[in-house]
Amino acid sequence: MTNLNNIRMFVRVYELGNMSAAARDLQVSAAVASSRIAELEKHLGIRLFVRTTRSIQPTEQGRIYYPKAVQVIEAVDEAEAAVHEVTQNPRGSIFVSAPLGVGRRLIAPNVVHFQALYPEIHVRLRLSDRNVDLRGEGLDVGFVLGALPDSGLRVRALADCPRILCAAPSYIERRGMPETGADLVAQGHDCLLLRFPGSTEFRWTLRTPEGPQRFEVKGPYACDDGDVLTAWALDGCGIVLKPVFDVAGHLASGALVPVCTATPPPDAQLACLFPHKRNQDPKSRLFIEFMADRIKAELRARQRPG
Repeated sequence: MTNLNNIRMFVRVYELGNMSAAARDLQVSAAVASSRIAELEKHLGIRLFVRTTRSIQPTEQGRIYYPKAVQVIEAVDEAEAAVHEVTQNPRGSIFVSAPLGVGRRLIAPNVVHFQALYPEIHVRLRLSDRNVDLRGEGLDVGFVLGALPDSGLRVRALADCPRILCAAPSYIERRGMPETGADLVAQGHDCLLLRFPGSTEFRWTLRTPEGPQRFEVKGPYACDDGDVLTAWALDGCGIVLKPVFDVAGHLASGALVPVCTATPPPDAQLACLFPHKRNQDPKSRLFIEFMADRIKAELRARQRPG
């Protein structure tokens, strides 16, 4: 009979494309991960992966085996979740993704409190401002700020997050204070852009008297890490578009000041995504409900800039 741990390891290696990364996710050594794949291949009598010194790729048999392996794991997880829910003792790991600012400011601090309430649920948190493929990367919950991907995943809206255009006083002193989105373009202001494959950050949508308008902005600085953009803004390098919660402390201290106040950006919706399942895993449901309450309270405690 196939060892379920071996199947779980195969699925994680397939999804992450890396033996060491899969081993870290499942909290075993790389040697154990390799031995589990070898045991599964021996049991099946086939090769599931082609290994080189630099990469690991699924074979044709591995690609055929993967969706069925996922079904097996989901069926077992759902069965265990149903039992744990009845006994009110949920346990196991959940894999969660979030944008850097959301993760660092809103999610990560509250993971500690969640862990205290549910010590047998282990949260594996991945932070990135790039677009994340929940299904492809084997994630249970993904937080999204802004436009939702057309993914077919279930969506739970959490809160509307006010956003702001802001810059350091030193930048304003050097380049002047833009009042509108049109000023950004006409005056050639340096805009700090969040750029990654598929990003539309070079077009900022702002609220104008005529309704929402998109402005094509540019600047010499771009990065796929929102915190780097904040640091550049604090250094006086340009204007940044941020959620208010992400820069509230800098606004309060005067290190950053609002700009383009006549045409502010619209709020961004914070939501979480999770895959469709016949019975949603109670671990994920508990985590989502807990974070929803905490995030709403946190955002209420932060005032909109006046």
